[in-house]
Amino acid sequence: MDSLLLRPSPLPPRPFAAAAAASRRDSRVPILYSTGRACNGPSVWFSRRVQEPLRDHYFRHIDGKSTCSGRTRESTTVHASGKPLEPGHEAYDSSSIWRPMLSSLNAFYRFSRPHTVIGTALSIVSVSLLAVENLSDISPLFLTGLLEALVAALFMNVYIVGLNQVYDIEIDKVNKPTLPLASGEYSLLTGVVIVSTFAVLSFGVGWAVGSWPLFWALFVSFVLGTAYSINIPFLRWKRFAVIAALCILAVRAVIVQLAFFLHIQTFVFRRPANFSRPLIFATAFMSFFSVVIALFKDIPDIEGDRIFGIRSFSVRLGQKRVFWICVYLLEMAYTVAMVIGATSSCLWSKVITVSGHAILASILWKRAGSLDLMSKAAITSFYMFIWKLFYAEYLLIPLVR
Repeated sequence: MDSLLLRPSPLPPRPFAAAAAASRRDSRVPILYSTGRACNGPSVWFSRRVQEPLRDHYFRHIDGKSTCSGRTRESTTVHASGKPLEPGHEAYDSSSIWRPMLSSLNAFYRFSRPHTVIGTALSIVSVSLLAVENLSDISPLFLTGLLEALVAALFMNVYIVGLNQVYDIEIDKVNKPTLPLASGEYSLLTGVVIVSTFAVLSFGVGWAVGSWPLFWALFVSFVLGTAYSINIPFLRWKRFAVIAALCILAVRAVIVQLAFFLHIQTFVFRRPANFSRPLIFATAFMSFFSVVIALFKDIPDIEGDRIFGIRSFSVRLGQKRVFWICVYLLEMAYTVAMVIGATSSCLWSKVITVSGHAILASILWKRAGSLDLMSKAAITSFYMFIWKLFYAEYLLIPLVR
């Protein structure tokens, strides 16, 4: 109701019964105050004795009119917080404009799988720095070439992770119910439009740049990412544990390291291809790490994978066994990295790479020993910790000399 018109009544007022009836009829009752001369009578007595004590507990503001002595006067509207507002104007919540926008951004943030976006960005920056031979190489030319590679690769990253969600809606309702497609925030059509748009944008940037190493990196990533997820005959390679791991290894360990290095080395700097010791180390180390990510990502998803026939290593071998395989593989990689660092002829590189990998290895071992493998939340948290180790490694790789 927009307003409550109170008239004198010959019957005695019943304030509490009236308040209860009003609360049943509507969740709002106007708070009426005369803005002119004082009014007397039952209506004013009712307004002050009943409406004032209840206003801060039950009601939101509305505009209303009060009739007293045959004259109509504007009421002073009172917000639920108890603060008076301007007469004749509804309260305006400025956050209502931003709330839908923030909600949309949050949904896209989750749809893009931010941990993979960060990993892609760090890896490209790291391997690009391997092509830097002296400080003068860090020029506007280098930064422009790096930015072009980043934009194209991140667009392709969104396509790959988004396509996987498009074909995994039912699985994600079990494994990852907060993702936008699984939760219903995005319709299937919305998901298809997003992944299609980002694939086109990625290839468009790659073609406009004109770098063949960059374009082939995008093309191979597109093919493997599509074959991994799309559900048509002879594809959907994620159903097969070994092939799925090889897809992730090829993209994360080989294509990212070699193609983006060659993009900077040959296209940006116009230098001959040179597969240096740091580049070989980065490719070998990230091969181990990519296998670990490929194995570990299925550990918290074992329930949904088992239901929908995804024969991951976690389904076939069990969570505990796959977990410790991942830990041992990483510890082996860190040990090899310390040996490589110790053989460096550069003292500062030797100190940083040996001590850095030793610290990461010890943190990994300590955290693995305290993990509760019966808790899905704990396993998921450890998986995110593996990605943090992944990020840290890309901070160390440019320092290998």
